[in-house]
Parts: sequence; structure tokens; C-alpha cells
Amino acid sequence: MLQVSIGIFRVEAGGIVALADLTTIASRCAITGGATWLDIFVLCPGIHLQQRAADLANQGELPPTAAMTTGYVFRTENQAMVGFLQRTGQAGHLSDAHVTMAKHEGRQNPFSAMSTIGVLSSLLYLTAVFLTITTIIIMAALFREWWTVGILLILCLARAMNTIVIRQRMAAAWKGAPEPDVYGDLIILLSQDRWVRLRGLVDDLKAVTSGQWLQDMTPMQSFIAAAATLLVYGTAALSSNASVFGNIVLMGLLFTETALLALSNQLANGLLLHDRVVRIEGEPRKYKRRLEMTKELINETGRDDWAVGLGMILPSEAKGVVSKETGVFMTKGDPIGKAVLL
Repeated sequence: MLQVSIGIFRVEAGGIVALADLTTIASRCAITGGATWLDIFVLCPGIHLQQRAADLANQGELPPTAAMTTGYVFRTENQAMVGFLQRTGQAGHLSDAHVTMAKHEGRQNPFSAMSTIGVLSSLLYLTAVFLTITTIIIMAALFREWWTVGILLILCLARAMNTIVIRQRMAAAWKGAPEPDVYGDLIILLSQDRWVRLRGLVDDLKAVTSGQWLQDMTPMQSFIAAAATLLVYGTAALSSNASVFGNIVLMGLLFTETALLALSNQLANGLLLHDRVVRIEGEPRKYKRRLEMTKELINETGRDDWAVGLGMILPSEAKGVVSKETGVFMTKGDPIGKAVLL
């Protein structure tokens, strides 16, 4: 057993750091579209906030969206998707995003998650996993710091409980009727004048834009999440029993892994959601006026009913006319008429 002398320097209750209300873990949950089993070994302050990932992901924004292939106007409801677009969008720019099926299917396959977010981001994440496992082994085998080891294992248990709940909540919900082999092209208007064009198969687009990302917690899931929160608070009380060296190691581990995970989140360049991968392709295109972008997209798609529905052009500027009796936009050349309620 090795002994470490700290002198007169004292640190007590280092576990209280775990109670800091940081959203790093919740942000990671939104970036990867859920949770993987490796998350158990990533210890950061804010473990007790993971179930609030859906609320934190999009900051309450549900941006208006139009299907430029059909003219229908709706809102993007999926919080994780909106959060990803907020992070990648730029004011006054149009970003091009594409949705494809993930290479490794299965509910939050860790290999699929890591291949989605990028190599450097994955390496930083795996470094945090390695640090936790290594620290537990060294503190137990060399230093016999059992209180510190126990606290780390309790935090891992709290992470495991939250991971189980997140994986249950992320089960695919309502996504509308299937439309196989149909291509879709969406324009999404985010706040702060950020615009995103999202393309892919319609079924893939529905999977990442419609419905609820994380389902509401059941009573049992709420109980598990509450128990995990109490475990985190319990570590703050137990850490006073650990040695000064043990508390320093605990605090250092939490600080280091927070930095690693935050940097990994910042470098992530994709979103994995319901077995689909969303990526930004190419550089965002800058426009002096939104109308300039609108006219360019109208010329490309050959229709403008979606632009009227989003309020990007006036009905009088469109190719169709507005019925005075019904207030419905009628596309010229279409005997049935395209319904866009104004």
C-alpha cells in the first residue's frame, strides 16, 4: 500500500463538486441522440441533470419547416434535431444537411455513435472512459483508498441508472405513415436568421424531425432517476470520509473529464438519432437578404407555395393566387389547388 503525504493542505468533501449544475452530460445526450453503456464510465458534474436533456437541447424552439417537394408547412418537433441545427447553423447563412441510415443499426450502438461524431471527438470521449476505469483500479490496488473507490462506483451506478432510463425513453415514437423510396427536401427556419436545408428519404426525414425525442418518464422511470439523483447527493456526504489525497483525486478526475467531454461535444460533427445520421455537408452559403435565398430555392424547386406558407414571400408575389372566399393559396396550373392556409 502506497502512502501519499499532502502536508498541511486539506481538502474535504470533494464529492460536492459532482453537485454542480453543469449541462455537459445532458448536452452529450442530445448530441448522440441518447445514451450508450460506455457513458457509465464518464463522470462529470451534472449527472443528476441528464433526464433534462430534452428540455435543454432546443431551448424551447420548434422552428417552422416546409417540404419544398410538396408545399406542406409544419414544425420540427424533435428537440435533439433542433438542438443540432442550432449548434451548426450560422446567422445569415444557409446550411446543407443530409440524413442517411446509420451503418451500425441498433438502439444507440456505441460504434455507430462514435463513427457519427468524428474521430477526434470519439478519442476525447474514450480518454474520459479510460481515466475513470484506470483511476478506480489504481486507487483500489495501489493506494487502498476504499472511500474514494466507493464514491466513484456510486457515481458510476448513478450514471448506469440514468443511462437505463434514457435508453428506455428514446424508443421510437409516432413518426407518421411510411413513404418508402420517396425523396424529401425541407427548409427549416431557425431563430437568429439561421437557415437549414435538410434532404434525404422522407422516412429518414420523419425519423429525425417528427414526434418526440425522449418520451415522458413513467412512474418507475421517475423513481429510478430520483434514486440516481439521491446517490449523487450521497457522494457529497460520503466524500468527507475519504482522505485528502482521495478527495484531490476525485476532484481532479471530475474536472478533467468535464473538460474532455465538453471539448468532445464541441468537436462533434454529426448527430445520431433513431438509427439515422445527420451531417452538415459543405460550407454554409451566405446571403445578403433572405429573399435572395428564397428566390434561388424557388427557381431550383419549381414551386413557391412553401415560401408563401412560411411567410418568406407575399401571396401577391407568388405564381398562384389567393382565393378571396377561402383565404387559400391556389397554385396556377393545378386544377385542384394547393392548400396553404394564410
